[in-house]
Amino acid sequence: MPHRPLARALGALVAVLTSVTGAVLVPGTAQAATVNYVALGDSYSSGVGAGPYDLSGCLRSQKSYAPLWAAANAVTSFRFPACGGAVTADVINEQVSSLSTSTTLVTITIGGNDAGFADVMTTCRFGSTSSCTNAVNNAKSFATTTLPGRLDATYAAIRNRAPNARLIVLGYPRLFETTYCGLFAMSTYKRTILNEAADVLAGVIAARAAAAGATFADTRPYFAGHGVCASDPWIRDVTGVIEAYHPDADGYRYGYLPALNAVTR
Repeated sequence: MPHRPLARALGALVAVLTSVTGAVLVPGTAQAATVNYVALGDSYSSGVGAGPYDLSGCLRSQKSYAPLWAAANAVTSFRFPACGGAVTADVINEQVSSLSTSTTLVTITIGGNDAGFADVMTTCRFGSTSSCTNAVNNAKSFATTTLPGRLDATYAAIRNRAPNARLIVLGYPRLFETTYCGLFAMSTYKRTILNEAADVLAGVIAARAAAAGATFADTRPYFAGHGVCASDPWIRDVTGVIEAYHPDADGYRYGYLPALNAVTR
């Protein structure tokens, strides 16, 4: 049998590869990666602004970035406990229970509600310039002093429940363009300081994500030119009370989804 030494050599090579990789790849085939994906977070994860919503009370939309990514990547499993209005404590107490040691991917947006996002926006939209300035400054102070500890605790809870998962933290976009926006719009000054506050929040979230060994996906570049007051806005203004200052369906598809794709491909 002249080919027996060659066969023995190939067998030995297969044995080595099996011990290293735990699998044998048959020519012409490829192993599909197992992706067990869980999407945590607040309204910017659940899809507020995109609609239509499920009946959970969390305003979850299949047009949000998470279900769009799950569908495009044919994941093995997908869980979607993200909930509109969530703060860090809600993620820890109510959402991380969806995680397990088999979870391989976790995404999250969180922190905006802890910093009083909704109240700040209401104050700036309907209040005076001075009240808006005070609200923004208070939110920035909270973001730099109190929020880091809350984010650390949240990311630690995720790691504890899903030690084998990759954690991707997505940030929030700047909400406004600062060009002329009509007589009844927020002033350029208000829009400018709100965007500056968004930058502060993004910096804090990025830093705490890095400290936790997570990947930060910055959405601000993807929304540039598509904020409120743009000719093609992807952020809703006050036309919908609940949906105000959230991305619309285009914002999730063309803003958030590409930001997530950029760090997963």
